[in-house]
Amino acid sequence: MDTLSLGISPEKGVLMGRPSKFSPEFREQAVELVKATGKTVAEVARDLQINDTTLGNWVKADRAERGEPDSSGLLPLTAEERAELTRLRRENAKLKTEREILKKAAAFFATESTR
Repeated sequence: MDTLSLGISPEKGVLMGRPSKFSPEFREQAVELVKATGKTVAEVARDLQINDTTLGNWVKADRAERGEPDSSGLLPLTAEERAELTRLRRENAKLKTEREILKKAAAFFATESTR
């Protein structure tokens, strides 16, 4: 199955005036082509004459929208989960700093008590 038999061509998908922008319909059809044909993103991108990274980003966004796992098998994080992860990383860094300070203080007082 090739891209022309599905009625997809880059010329139809390109918005006039800005060759770097593609219509939502073209994006959806390109993503569907990756899913339906079993071809790699690079193969479909080559057939459609678009950048494979661009198509890969569209496929990744489609999977995230649908709540499907990404290529690593993990589900994408929600905005709330991402915010919590950022907060927890910040808190973890603060606690590590506090622990290092307490270790140094304990070592200092241990040497003071032996004098």
